[in-house]
Amino acid sequence: MMNKKLFSAVILLLAVMLIWPGQIWAEDTNSTAAKDANITAAKDANATAAKDVNAATAAVQVKLTVAQEPQPIELPKPQMEGGKPLMQALKDRKTSREFSSEKLPMQVLSNMLWAACGVNRPDGKRTAPTAMNKQEIDVYVAMAEGVYRYDANANTLVPVLAEDIRAATGKQPFVKDAPVNLVFVADFAKMSGMPDDQKEFYAATDTGFISQNVYLYCASEGLATVVRGSVDKPACQAAMKLRPDQKVILAQTVGYPKK
Repeated sequence: MMNKKLFSAVILLLAVMLIWPGQIWAEDTNSTAAKDANITAAKDANATAAKDVNAATAAVQVKLTVAQEPQPIELPKPQMEGGKPLMQALKDRKTSREFSSEKLPMQVLSNMLWAACGVNRPDGKRTAPTAMNKQEIDVYVAMAEGVYRYDANANTLVPVLAEDIRAATGKQPFVKDAPVNLVFVADFAKMSGMPDDQKEFYAATDTGFISQNVYLYCASEGLATVVRGSVDKPACQAAMKLRPDQKVILAQTVGYPKK
């Protein structure tokens, strides 16, 4: 008969041999599961981070797009006092074709546009007359920053194009560098009830009134100006993206005299 001590030792050895591999397998299983959990967590974290980066990038792109779009420019209230007496302004009125590239201050631009065709009465009528008060002439302002339309009622420059098209507003070499080129555009859609020949006649006449107001303002303020008929009108209208019933009548360059 086997010695009791020996029998106990054999039983203990067998128990160890059976339990120890199971513990190793359990530890391996737990280790693998932990690794898998860590990998999954890392993947989830990376995915979340990528989403956050994409969202932040999209937000920046939206902000940049908004920032790049031209915004309306609210002009300062026009100054209606001061300047030269009318007879002195008429004496000093002249045409100039040499301009400094110096920009016009917003106050000067506001005063000039109001003089051109701004609202001067509570009923909305203007400093320049138009046939049957159609107010069909829109003044566009072409500058290095882009093209704007003068909204006389709001005294605001409404953005039209965010590009410099000054060179397209005339055939003369100085137009591309002068700070401001006004483009007088007749909106025939506002002239309902008129025959076509009368539309063209009155649009030209009404533009003349506005142009002369600009001349007198420039004479009063010591600015240089020239009204120009030498414009490639189809090309200018295309550059400004005008409708077919909008026609360029004349253009007028304004700036400080070249020194």
